[in-house]
Amino acid sequence: MATAASPKIRTPEEAVARIAYLASDVIVSVQPAQAIESEFSSHLHRYAGRKDRSLVAAAEDGVPEVQVVRHNADPLLSVFTPIRNGRLVSVTTSSSILVSSVPHLYRLANLPVVIHVSLQPAHYPDYSSITSIRNSGFTFLQSETLQEAQDIALTAHALAIKSGKGVIHFFDAGSSAQDNHISFENLEVVKAILNLDAVKTFQSRKIGGNSIYADDGRIATIPETSTPIQALPGAMEGVESTPVLPSEPLTPSKASSVGSSKSGRESSVDSKASVSSATTVELSGVRPVTSDDIYDFVTAIWYQFKEGLGREYTPFQYSGPANAEDALFIFGSDVGTFAQAIDAAKSSDIYAKSGVITARLYRPWLGSKLIEAIPKSIKRIAVLEQIRRKTTKWGPLLLDLLTTLKSGPGGGVETIVGHQLGYIAPETVRQALRGVFQNLKSDKPIQNLEVGNPNGPTESLGGYDLSQPKVESAYMKILDQIFGEKLYLANVIGSQNAGISTTVASNPEFGFGSLLARKEHRQRFVSEVQQASTSNAFITEAPKSWLSKWVASVDDDKKSDQLADDIIARLETDGSPLSRNLLSKKGLFRKESPWLVGSDAWAFDLGNSGVHHVIASGENVNMLIIDSTPYSERAAGDAARRKKDIGLYAMNYGNAYVASVAVYSSYTQVLQAMIEADQFDGPSVILAYLPYFKETDSPLTVLQETKKAVDLGYWPLYRWSPRNEEQGGPNFSLDSERIKNELKEFLARDNHLTQLMKRHPEFSSNLSQDYGSEVRALQKRKAKDAYAQLLEGMFGAPLTILFASDNGNAESLAKRLGNRGKARGLKTIVMAMEDYPLEDLPSEENIVFLSSTAGQGEFPQNGRAFWDAIKDNTELDLASVNFSVFALGDSHYWPRKEDKHYYNKPGKDLDRILTNLGGKRLAEIGLGDDQDPDGFQTGYQNWEPLIWQALGVDKVEGLPEEPPPITNEDIKLASNYLRGTIEEGLADPSTGAISASDQQLTKFHGTYMQDDRDLRDERKAQGLEPAYSFMIRCRLPGGVATPKQWIQMDDVSNSFGNETMKLTTRQTFQFHGVVKGKLKSAMRGINKALMTTIAACGDVNRNVMCSSLPTASKYHRDVYACSQKISDHLLPSTTAYHEIWLKDENDEKIQIAGDAVQDFEPLYGPTYLPRKFKVTIAIPPHNDTDVYAHDIGLIAIKGKDGRLSGFNLLAGGGMGVTHNNKKTYPRTGSTLGYVSKDEVHIACEKVMLVQRDHGDRKNRKHARLKYTIDDMGVDVFRGKVEELWGKKFEKAKPFKFQSNIDTFGWQKDETGMNHFTFFIENGRIEDTAEFPMKSGLREIAKVHKGEFRLTGNQHLILSNVADEDMPAMKKMMARYKLDNVEFSGLRLSSSACVAFPTCGLAMAESERYLPELITKLEGVIEENGMRQDSIVMRMTGCPNGCARPWLAEVAFVGKAYGAYNMYLGGGYHGQRLNKLYRSSIKEDEILEIMRPLLKRYSQERKQGEHFGDFVIRIGMIKETTEGKTFHDDVAEEESDEE
Repeated sequence: MATAASPKIRTPEEAVARIAYLASDVIVSVQPAQAIESEFSSHLHRYAGRKDRSLVAAAEDGVPEVQVVRHNADPLLSVFTPIRNGRLVSVTTSSSILVSSVPHLYRLANLPVVIHVSLQPAHYPDYSSITSIRNSGFTFLQSETLQEAQDIALTAHALAIKSGKGVIHFFDAGSSAQDNHISFENLEVVKAILNLDAVKTFQSRKIGGNSIYADDGRIATIPETSTPIQALPGAMEGVESTPVLPSEPLTPSKASSVGSSKSGRESSVDSKASVSSATTVELSGVRPVTSDDIYDFVTAIWYQFKEGLGREYTPFQYSGPANAEDALFIFGSDVGTFAQAIDAAKSSDIYAKSGVITARLYRPWLGSKLIEAIPKSIKRIAVLEQIRRKTTKWGPLLLDLLTTLKSGPGGGVETIVGHQLGYIAPETVRQALRGVFQNLKSDKPIQNLEVGNPNGPTESLGGYDLSQPKVESAYMKILDQIFGEKLYLANVIGSQNAGISTTVASNPEFGFGSLLARKEHRQRFVSEVQQASTSNAFITEAPKSWLSKWVASVDDDKKSDQLADDIIARLETDGSPLSRNLLSKKGLFRKESPWLVGSDAWAFDLGNSGVHHVIASGENVNMLIIDSTPYSERAAGDAARRKKDIGLYAMNYGNAYVASVAVYSSYTQVLQAMIEADQFDGPSVILAYLPYFKETDSPLTVLQETKKAVDLGYWPLYRWSPRNEEQGGPNFSLDSERIKNELKEFLARDNHLTQLMKRHPEFSSNLSQDYGSEVRALQKRKAKDAYAQLLEGMFGAPLTILFASDNGNAESLAKRLGNRGKARGLKTIVMAMEDYPLEDLPSEENIVFLSSTAGQGEFPQNGRAFWDAIKDNTELDLASVNFSVFALGDSHYWPRKEDKHYYNKPGKDLDRILTNLGGKRLAEIGLGDDQDPDGFQTGYQNWEPLIWQALGVDKVEGLPEEPPPITNEDIKLASNYLRGTIEEGLADPSTGAISASDQQLTKFHGTYMQDDRDLRDERKAQGLEPAYSFMIRCRLPGGVATPKQWIQMDDVSNSFGNETMKLTTRQTFQFHGVVKGKLKSAMRGINKALMTTIAACGDVNRNVMCSSLPTASKYHRDVYACSQKISDHLLPSTTAYHEIWLKDENDEKIQIAGDAVQDFEPLYGPTYLPRKFKVTIAIPPHNDTDVYAHDIGLIAIKGKDGRLSGFNLLAGGGMGVTHNNKKTYPRTGSTLGYVSKDEVHIACEKVMLVQRDHGDRKNRKHARLKYTIDDMGVDVFRGKVEELWGKKFEKAKPFKFQSNIDTFGWQKDETGMNHFTFFIENGRIEDTAEFPMKSGLREIAKVHKGEFRLTGNQHLILSNVADEDMPAMKKMMARYKLDNVEFSGLRLSSSACVAFPTCGLAMAESERYLPELITKLEGVIEENGMRQDSIVMRMTGCPNGCARPWLAEVAFVGKAYGAYNMYLGGGYHGQRLNKLYRSSIKEDEILEIMRPLLKRYSQERKQGEHFGDFVIRIGMIKETTEGKTFHDDVAEEESDEE
C-alpha cells in the first residue's frame, strides 16, 4: 500500500480503511449509491486500483475484494457467504444501516466479522444507532481521536479473530477533525497483533450454513487452553517496511497516558489489570466465549500496544484528578471539548477538578472494570447521552451505570443523574458545563435534563440524502405521460410531509398509509358533492344537475372524468362560496391513478418493507418497484444474497396484477403494463428494470445491461392478471418469448432440475445459470471424446488444431490445415479454442494454434475463454507437448510506435505462455500480415511446410487436389435464381440461424442474418447459440411512403421486430431483431403495404434514391417518377421471392409452368452482378443524396419550362474500403455525360450491364464499378456503355450544389402546400421516456392526408400539409415533442450507421455513440458562437461506408472497440473525399484534437468558408483530388516498424 503520495493519515475513515484493507479478504463498502463514494470507499478503491496487497487476503494476487453495496440494499446480506467460506469480512458503513439490519446482526454476532461505523449525521451524530443494537451479541469498541481510530480498528480485527465473535467499531469522525495527522501503520506491528497463524487457521475452515433467515444456532467457542500471545518485535521504531505494503513506522507516544484524552490529562489507569504476553491458562475442552474472555483478549491486545508503541487502552477511560468527587460519563461527540474546558477551569468554576469517563469497550458491559477505573473519591456522576431517538424514559447508559454502581460494590458514588446531550457550540461549552454541574450538585437534581440544542446544528444532515438517480427518471416520465393530472404519487421524494423524515416518507408503509388517507379524503369529497347537488347555496342552478350526474357516475372512471371539465366550468361561472369550496378540491373530480414508487431495496425483506401489507390489503394501489442491479453485477452474487422475487411472491398471493417490464427492452410493453395496472381493481405490482452501475451511466450502458438481462432470462418480461381467465384470456403473458422459450426448453431436458426449480423457484435463475455452465463443459468434453473415438482406428501421429477467429480467416486456415493433415495420414482434430477442454492440454502430443487479432491486440471472441484460462495458469505442465502458433494481423493497423506491440499480439502472447509452461516448438511462430503481397497467405506459406517437416510428413506423395474454396459466384450460380435452401432453413426449428450460403442469398431478398453482439459473451457462457435475428430492408424508390404505409411499417416493427425502425442513408425503412420464426410474417406485412424488400440488398441494383426537395413539389414529382421507373426497370425477374415469402390461400408455393420452377433473368443472368449496385438522383442546389458516392449518380437538370429535362450521369462512385489495404479506396463518380429523362433508365441499364460483364468476379474487394472504371479508364468505359446503348451521351449541362444536408422545420412549396422536416437523430425511430417519437409519428400518420418522404440524411419530411390542417398538426407535433429542431448545426448535419449491436461487420460503436460525442463537442461550439453553423460529421462502425463517411468534412471510422480513424477535409457539398488525419484514436484524443480545432475555425475562417475547406487551407490535411490518391499524403503515415 503505497504511501508516497500521502505521507500522513488525515481522517479516521482513512485510518480505518487502511486497517480494514490489510486485515480482510472481503470488504463490504456501504455507499449512498454506486457512483457516490463514502468517506471509506474512496481510499479502499484507491488501494485496490493500484493492486496493494493485504496482509491476510487469500486471493492469488493478495488483493482483497471490495464489494460496493448501496446503503438501502440490505448490505449485511453480503457478509454471510464469504464469512462462512473462511474469508475474513469487514464492513465500512455509516450508522444509517444498523437498526434495519438487526435481524442480520444477531446471526452475525457469532462470526468474526468487523463492522466499522462512522456515526451520522455529521456534526451531531445520533448514538441511538449504537444503543439500539447493543444487545445484538456483538462486541462494541469506541474510538474518539484519529490515533485511536487506527488503534481501535486494529484492535477490532484482532479481537474478532481471537474471539470468533463479531466486533462493531464506532466513532464520530467530527470529533477528530482538529487532530494532528498521524503516521501510517507499521506492518510488523499489524502482523503481530493480528496473529497471522490464527488468520490462516480460520481461512482453512468453512463454517457452512445456507440460510440467513433461520438461526443456525452457531455459538463462538474457544478451547479451554488458550494460545500464548504473540510478542511484538523488540525494536518498534525504524522497523523496515516489507515489500508487501510499504509504510512508515508508528511513533511511540512519549507520554505513558492513553492517547484518547485531548487534554493530555493525568491518567490513573491501574496497570495491574494488564495481562502478561506469556500468560496461558491450562484448562480442557471447548466452551462458549464469555465476557471475561473478551476482556482477557482485548486486554492482551492492548498490552501489545503498550509494550510496543507506548499507547495504553482500558475498557473504561478515566481522566482527571485522582481525588475528584464529581465526574462526567460522556457517551457522545464532545468528550475532548468538555475535557479541555474542565482543564482550563478556574478554581471558582463549579466544574473545576472534575473527572471525565468514557467507554472504550462498550459491550460487553464490564461493570467491575468501571469500578476499578474510577477513583474511590467519586460521589456524583453526570451521565451525558447523545441519544436523539429515545425508546425508553431513561437513557441506556444511565441504566447501565445505575445497575453497576447502585447495586454493586460501587464504593462512594451517591448520585447518578442522566442528561440528554444536544449539540454544544464551542462558545457555549462552559455554559453547558455550569448547567450540568449545578443540576448534579443540587438537592433535587432533575433527571433527563436537556443540555444544548436537541435538533443539532442547522447544517447537519440526516445520513445519506435520498434522491432519485437521474437514470431512474425514465419510468416517472412514462407515468406522467400516461396519466398526467390523474397521477398521484404517495411517496414522491421531496414532498412535504410534516415532521416525517425522508427515509420514512419513502418507504412503502408510509406511502400506503398516505394512499389510504387519500382514498378516504375522496370518499368524503363524494359525500360533499352529493350534499351540494341538492343545496340551494348556488347562485345558478346549472351546477346541481351536473353534480348529480357526476355522483351517479362516480364509480365509472371514464364517465366521471368526462364530466369533470363541464362541472369545473360551471362551478367557476357560479362563483358562490360553495362553488369555491368545491373548486379548491377540483382534482378529486377525476379518479386518480394512485402509485407507490420504490427501489429494489424493498425486495430484500418483504415483511419489513411493507410490500406484503400492500398486497395483502387488497386495496386498489399500484406499486412501481425499480430494480437497478445490472445483470453483470448480479453474476458475482450468491444465491443467499439474491433479492426476493416480488413478482413471484405477488402471483402466488393470487390477488394482484403483476408485470415485469424494462423500458430499454420494450417501451410498448411498459405502457401496456402501466395502463393495465391502473385498470385492475386491486393491488398491482410493476417490477421495472433499469440497471446502472452509477447514476451518470449513459443510456448505452443501461441498454446493454438490459438486453443481457432480458435475453438470458434474468429479467423476463411478462404480465399476469389473475382475472383474465374469467374473460376467456390467459392469466400469464410472456413478452420476452424468444429467449424465455429457449430457456424453458433447455431446462426441460433435465427433469430433475425442472422439479428442483419448481420446489425452489427463488433459485431458478441460479440453477439455470449453473446448469448452462455445466452443459457447456459437457458439450466440450463429449465433442472431443466423440471425435477421438473416430480417430482411434487411424494410423499416424495425432495433431490437434485450435483456432480463434473473428472474420473467418483463421478458422478457414485451421480447417484447411486439418484436411491437409488428414491427407498426410495424421489424426487431426480441428475446433475453436473456446470448445477445447483445457485439462487435456498436457496430454496432447502435437498441437497448433491459429489466431487472428481483434480490438486492441486482443483474442477474438471464441479464443478469449481459452486465453483467460491459460494466461495466469501455473499448474499446467506442457513438457511433453509439441506446439506451434500462427498469428494473423496487420502491421499497419496501429500507426503509432507505442501501439506497434498490438500487431499479432494474441499469437505472440500465446507462444510465450506455452513456452513458459514447458512446451516445445514444432516450428517458430508464424506471422501473417495483411500488408504482405498475398496478405496473411505470404507468412502462412512459409510456416505450414515447417509443421509437416517437424511431423515427418513433408514428403508424402500422391496428395489429392484440394477443391477450390466456394465463392459467392458459386453460391449464386447454384442457387437456382436465388432459391438455395432458404425455404428449408426457415422451417428448421432447431436453430435461429440459416446456412452460410443461404445467408448470402437472403440478402437478395432484402434481409441479412445477424446476431446481437451485446449478448454474445453471456449466451456463450450459458451454452446457448448466439441471439440470431434478421435485419429487413425495404425497397422504397425515392423514399416516398403514404401514411397507411407508415402505419403498416410501424406495425411490422412492433409485431415482428425490436419495436424500432431505422431510416437508412438510402431513404428506406430497416427493421432489426426479427427472429427467424417471424421472418415470413414480417415480409408479408411489408408486402401488405404494397411495398417489397426484393433487391434491397445483394449483388443487384438496390433502392434508387431521390432528393426529397420539399420546396418544389411539381419538379420533385417529375424526378421521383424517374426514380420509380429506374427501380422497376432494373428489378430482378426471379419468382423465388414470391415463392419463399408470399403464399397463396392454401399456403402453397406459387410455381411457374406446372411443377417445374424455371426462371430467366434477362438483365442479370444466373450470377447477377459482381457486387452491389447503387443509383441515386440529386436535384440541385441540394446534394442531399450524396450523388458522387454511388455507382450511378444522376444530377437532375431543369428545362426552360421549369420541369425536368434530363440528367447528368456520373458513374463509378463508391464508399467501401478495407482498413490499411491501399488497393481499396473510396471514389467519387466520374461524369459520362447528359441523358434525357426518357432514356435515363436505358442508360442506367447499359452502365450496369458493362459492370456485369467486366467487373471483377474473383476478388470481391475489387468488384465494385469504381475499380472497373479505374481499370478501364473513364473514356473506354463510356465507349463500352455507348456501344451497348447504341447512342452517345450529350455534353454535361451546368449545375450548382450549395448543400448536402436537410433543411429543417416548416417550408412552403410553390403550390401552397406545407412540408416539415423532422430531425431524426441517426434515423432511429423509437419511443423513449423523454421522447415518444414513434408513438407521435404513428398518431400523425393516422390523420395526415399527404405523404412521408425519407431523406438520404436519415431524416423525415411530413409532406403536403394543407393550410387548414396546420393548427391541428402543429398541436399534435408539440404534444409529442416532434416540433423541436432547435439543435446545434453540428448535430443536424451528423449521420451514423447502425454498427453495434446488430451489424456483424462493426468494429466500433456508431449510432449509439455519435450523439454522446457531439454532446461533448457542443460546449466548445456554443462558446465560440457556432451553434447554428453546419459542419458535416459522420461516423461508421467499420470502413464499408454505409453512412458515406469519406465525403464528410470530419469523419470517424471504427477500427476497434472505442477506437476510430479520423478523417478531415471532405467537401461540404459532398463533392470531395476527405483524408486520414489520425489513426486508432479514442475519445480523449478526439476531444483533444477537435476542441482547439473548432475554436481555431471560429477565429480564423474566411467569410462563408466551410470547415472541410478550412482544414485544407491551413495545411492540416492535403486535398484528395480523386479516389486513387485517397491514401497519398495522409497526415499520419503508417509505419512498418514493429
